[in-house]
Amino acid sequence: MNAPVLPSLACPDPATVDRRPLVTLVLPCFNEAAVLRAHYAEISAYLATLRETWRFEVLLIDDGSVDATGTTAEAMATTDAPLRVIHHPGNFGLGQAFKTAFAASRGDYVVTLDIDLSYAPAHIGRLLEAIRTQRAKLALASAYMEGGTVSNVPWLRRTLSVWGNRFLRMFARGGLSTLTCMVRAYDGPFVRALVLRSTGMEIMPEIIYKTMVMRGRIVEVPAELDWSRQMQAGPARVSSMRIWRHVLSTIVSGFMLRPFALMMAPGMALLALCAWLTGRTVWRVAEALPAAGGSVSAALGAVLATHPHAPLACATTGILAVLLLGLGLVALQTKRYFEDLYHLGVTLRAASLGEIRRDPK
Repeated sequence: MNAPVLPSLACPDPATVDRRPLVTLVLPCFNEAAVLRAHYAEISAYLATLRETWRFEVLLIDDGSVDATGTTAEAMATTDAPLRVIHHPGNFGLGQAFKTAFAASRGDYVVTLDIDLSYAPAHIGRLLEAIRTQRAKLALASAYMEGGTVSNVPWLRRTLSVWGNRFLRMFARGGLSTLTCMVRAYDGPFVRALVLRSTGMEIMPEIIYKTMVMRGRIVEVPAELDWSRQMQAGPARVSSMRIWRHVLSTIVSGFMLRPFALMMAPGMALLALCAWLTGRTVWRVAEALPAAGGSVSAALGAVLATHPHAPLACATTGILAVLLLGLGLVALQTKRYFEDLYHLGVTLRAASLGEIRRDPK
């Protein structure tokens, strides 16, 4: 009887192994049919210039589009081997689109890009070069750092974006200039191990915060934000970004980054107001002492007769100050407990997924 043929256990020929890192390019889409085909062709042409250094797979997430985005993407995938299309049954939001893409990605690195090309495809190469050479876990494209530029962005949107990022910068460590931009490069195993909860735009600062919790290195790359294409498209393409919802999510994200600071700041302000009100009341009593014959109780009664609400104001501001300062301290301690548990949980999750990767020495 012939012996069974066993599979070869020999190591593959090193000459035949493709050592180029695999990059997953993520393109979230919502009602982008008007620009999808032309912009994807431009992205593909740029990726072709990087193929000596990198391998690519492309994940296009159709986030419940109601136009022809889904059918157009499927038609493109039939002639483009690296392209995979994933459909959401409804518009779940940018954050959920990213979580879907991260879970489906296979790359050593993951790059996210807006299909509207407000950031040109050339940013892909810059981000990959930065994250690899600087051994970072996250590389951010920043139009607001030195060397970055912003052009043709409507005044209201630009103002809200600039001040929103300044607001978040006050609460985040590291002095980052941009915390809300979606154009980024991630270490693939690292981002797949993160546990993310946001489903909207607030996922951008959430990822930064949780990368900081995991002690991951974050770097920024100067970027060019240009809305010329959106202005030219006119009504053919309507941005899916809800401005005021984004403003609210920015405020909530600030609370997530530094919850104790948002408690301590008003608490200290109220404490200062309480001290001022109390000092002013004491000063008035001192001024009334001569007329009251040196009697403190009589002087106090005279002050209360003309300012009956002074004690209530002092007590109210004092109590509120103590409450807010106490809540701030509790929030600080709770944040530390959360960060310790999150670090442990992600480490265990990465080990269970086999996603732990040692940085090269």
